[in-house]
Amino acid sequence: MAIIKPFKALRPERNVAHLVASVPYDVVSREEAAELAEGNPLSFLRVTRSEIELKENVNPYSQEVYEHARKNLEKITTLAPLIQDQTDRFYLYQLIMNEQSQTGIAATFSVDDYDNNVILKHEKTRKEKEDDRTNHILKTSAQTGPVFLTYRDVDVINQLVEKIKMEVAPIYDFISKDGVQHRVWIVPESYNDFIINEIKKVDRIYIADGHHRAASASRVREIKKQQNPSHTGDEEYNYFLAVLFPASQLKILPYNRVVYSLNGMSENEFIEKVKINFDLTEVDFSTPKERKTICMYLDKKWYLMKPNDNVKEGKTYGENLDVSILQNYLLQPFLGIDDPRTSKNIDFVGGIRGTKELEKLVDSKKAAVAFSMFPVSIDDLMKISDAGEIMPPKSTWFEPKLRDGLLIHLI
Repeated sequence: MAIIKPFKALRPERNVAHLVASVPYDVVSREEAAELAEGNPLSFLRVTRSEIELKENVNPYSQEVYEHARKNLEKITTLAPLIQDQTDRFYLYQLIMNEQSQTGIAATFSVDDYDNNVILKHEKTRKEKEDDRTNHILKTSAQTGPVFLTYRDVDVINQLVEKIKMEVAPIYDFISKDGVQHRVWIVPESYNDFIINEIKKVDRIYIADGHHRAASASRVREIKKQQNPSHTGDEEYNYFLAVLFPASQLKILPYNRVVYSLNGMSENEFIEKVKINFDLTEVDFSTPKERKTICMYLDKKWYLMKPNDNVKEGKTYGENLDVSILQNYLLQPFLGIDDPRTSKNIDFVGGIRGTKELEKLVDSKKAAVAFSMFPVSIDDLMKISDAGEIMPPKSTWFEPKLRDGLLIHLI
């Protein structure tokens, strides 16, 4: 039984929403964040990545950065301004990119459901990234960006969402610089109980994106609980901000890989290692067309890799994903990448950047070899989560991205 709760969002006034809204804090580097915020004092990156306003040698995980985030939230609240709704509300958030449209319910969700695996994970989190968002939430007393959740479609919820979109005018409707249309509606209060009761019937919700935000909300709740002798469980810190989308509307892009060195091998020696576990064919395309195929870019050539008989059926669902096969039969044994989460020899490139980005990195000699992956599916994600398994790191890239700063949950 899943718990969903309306909340009093802190949000920008309509005419400045497009200026406040920013990409998620963790999809851009410090340099990219600074460039996006340049000339825009209302950019919410000044809250989520406040180090862009400080000296370059300042540690982005220092208390100075979190204190600056708190001050900038106060500043933008006054300057924009940001307003807070006076009653608990649900919101609809629609994203439209090219031919894809997805609409979710923005709300708060129970930390207990996260802790008790009603809300399921498919990724491991990294402590330093948990620490970062935990400190950010504690210092700002706010969850400034939503977790991206999904669930198996419920027809009556989908029908209600479409009904509301027809009945109510959106409070925000703008196109961001990357061409994505963002629309937000306030759900009439008369529908609150219906939404709450229908979501109660859902036994499993899945984190699509935002594992560190969710984990940090859990850690903050424990800290706040210990600090509050009158803790009841109803406080706002017992809930975290998220948008819940029906699975049928979502699209996962591939998460591609680049490797910086060939572990002391020449390119010819490396190709011979690849051939131990994969059939290798030179091709004139750069994107795999089906599962159990991987495209490799090396020395200005694209190759198609197909697992040969040396690649055995995995014991778990996750071991049979393409990213796992690449890791277990090439990256780890021949390139020495034991843990892709911590190895300095590998990096990950979201599918939205395309394979031209892979070619550019290899051609410029910044990387030695690149791998273009076939995307995993929503069904893969759910099956792995249902089985209590963990996906390999950087397996899924969701587009379009939710924006930070449009709906803020004060705790």
